[in-house]
Amino acid sequence: MVKFRWETEFKETEIGKIPKDWNVKRLGELADIKTGKTDVKDAVEDGKYPLFDRSEKVKRSNKYLFDTEAVIVPGEGRDFLPRYYKGKFDLHQRTYAIFNFRNLHGKYLYYAMHILRFYLREMAVGSTVLSLRLPIFQELTIPYPPPEEQQKIATVLSYFDDLIENKKKQNEILEKIALELFKNWFIDFEPFKDEEFIYNEELDKEIPKDWEVKRLGEIAKLIKGVSYKSSEISKEPEENIFITLNNFLRGGGFKTEYIYYKGTKAKETQKIKEGDLIIALTDMTAEAKVVGAPAIVILPNNYEFGIISLDCAKIDVKDEFLKYYLYLYLKYSQKENSTFANGVNVLHLKVELFKSSKFILIPPQPILQNFHSLVQPLFKKIINNQKQIMVLKKIKDALLPKLVFGELRVEEL
Repeated sequence: MVKFRWETEFKETEIGKIPKDWNVKRLGELADIKTGKTDVKDAVEDGKYPLFDRSEKVKRSNKYLFDTEAVIVPGEGRDFLPRYYKGKFDLHQRTYAIFNFRNLHGKYLYYAMHILRFYLREMAVGSTVLSLRLPIFQELTIPYPPPEEQQKIATVLSYFDDLIENKKKQNEILEKIALELFKNWFIDFEPFKDEEFIYNEELDKEIPKDWEVKRLGEIAKLIKGVSYKSSEISKEPEENIFITLNNFLRGGGFKTEYIYYKGTKAKETQKIKEGDLIIALTDMTAEAKVVGAPAIVILPNNYEFGIISLDCAKIDVKDEFLKYYLYLYLKYSQKENSTFANGVNVLHLKVELFKSSKFILIPPQPILQNFHSLVQPLFKKIINNQKQIMVLKKIKDALLPKLVFGELRVEEL
């Protein structure tokens, strides 16, 4: 059982108050720090090793520069979010690996860097893109508890990360099960092989004889979101959650990263509830993996509804049993959906064309209801897991600075 105590005796240091029995040390005394040599153009799609650069998405490489435990920090950007990795990895030439730890627990440093990155931001140089030089890392002072306490702090925070990661993996598996079930039934028609099939011109394939094909606009309404100015949005909690393009994962799915809407122009129809189906109408990725991507809305606790931005639309299905089916249908065919978009630097889905020319296979109602009864519990579990992840992140984020700066001490594990 974990036991904590609140610290009462502190001393002032150049990085703030820390417990009297702690020290501060320069990072260069405690570890080696090096940049990589690899360029982004050297990345390969299915490389054997992770390639870390400043982007959130981990790229791949067929070579490795390091085989060690390391804390990895981008050398450019604005957030300087650290990563922890143990094993073989490749590294971008403007990204730093901190390794060869000396009386320093690697995971403790990883968590400490989440707080210290704000100091890095203050010391970074540049106007358009902030940049970090090696001496900045070497001279960075960090709170230095005894190594055994470093390990306790890392263990407590890792507990939350492990729970979060397990729930993320559960959700990946649940979504994969739903998608595989959809493919098995409605792409490969495995349960219906013995039925009579006829050729359908709109889908350019054979389908079971008694099934229908309808235009998207016949089975659902697409309701565009509200236009907005930058002054009408906020990163600080407000009354209204604002669902934007940033809430879509590439290819489909929902990302629980929120901003808030302060405007007053939103109509009642532009409000969305948890579990509503939405679709991305805009894309700024060269691969066009966001436009036409669907998502099932997840809201933080204590929010009954959100508001959608002009970059996306609510898909209001006429039959409640169509919602998850249509989500999976649109996700499976996202690449085709993106062909209904045009633009050069920014892609925009041509909504009217999409509604009239996107054809949807509609199975008989008993089959649709049976499928819905199988996948609905999967999506309910996904939503529940994601809400638990948000709570766990909130608790961890509250604990992290208190543990790293010793305001809260870990007495016993």
